[in-house]
Amino acid sequence: MERIDYNKVQACVEALCDEGCRAVRDHIERLAAGDPPTPAADLSGREQAAVLEELRDIMAVYGARCDL
Repeated sequence: MERIDYNKVQACVEALCDEGCRAVRDHIERLAAGDPPTPAADLSGREQAAVLEELRDIMAVYGARCDL
């Protein structure tokens, strides 16, 4: 089983979140479709899945406030 480098995952999440809510939603869709955005492209499959899960969790907290 491949290991997850959580430092790389966290750095990727931060880089993607810096782009704003709308971009994060697009990144979630791309990751879910197996087409990772550039910051996640070099991560392993398990690391990409961890990024996707983290982004979904973050967006669940922001919900509709993100559209303001």
